[in-house]
Amino acid sequence: MALSGTTSWTLQVDEIIDEALERVGGNPQTGNEQKSARRSLNLICKDWINRGILLWAVDEVSQTLTDGTASYTLDTDTIDILDAIIRETDGTDITDITITRISREDYLEIPNKDDKARPSQWFLDRQRDAPVLYLYPTPNDSTDAFRYRRRRKIQDIDASYQDVDVPDRYLPSLTSGLAYYMSQKRPQIDGNRRQELKMLYEEEFERAITEDRERVDVRIIPDFGY
Repeated sequence: MALSGTTSWTLQVDEIIDEALERVGGNPQTGNEQKSARRSLNLICKDWINRGILLWAVDEVSQTLTDGTASYTLDTDTIDILDAIIRETDGTDITDITITRISREDYLEIPNKDDKARPSQWFLDRQRDAPVLYLYPTPNDSTDAFRYRRRRKIQDIDASYQDVDVPDRYLPSLTSGLAYYMSQKRPQIDGNRRQELKMLYEEEFERAITEDRERVDVRIIPDFGY
């Protein structure tokens, strides 16, 4: 028997909904359930953001600095910054310089935030609409750039014909999660069945996020300070 020769199989939103509702059982789905299921899918994706670092939703961004400007409003889909550098460009020479994250309290306690030099510290004010980046000292060179790795939001699901902004390895978890969420909306579903669906969802998510990690050596350095 010949193999397919392809590895591109995936599920679109309507197929995820169909699979999830088949697992739930109960009465046939109604027209309103498609809309309800899409809402639940978006809630699941929002919940995943709180569960850990999703590697596919991490990317690298560069913010051009302006001489004399200390604060910068970042893209609205930015959740948080993982790490950052200042990139200095002198002709063809590029130098990346480490910059340290500080807390809100540390930033507020800086006595003169208008000091100008190459920034060595940064604070991220995570507002509701868009995070605001604050640098100290205030940049004094418009050729520099603040480069950072960020956690971004998962793209919204607003139509049943769409693909989902999730890698294939997370599709089992996403489908199981939707089955569990939709079971809570069908009062005729037995409570034990809901619990089974929840347990399956949590198990599949745990497998996915455990696999979705950077495979590097871990070093544990003891602190002998007193």
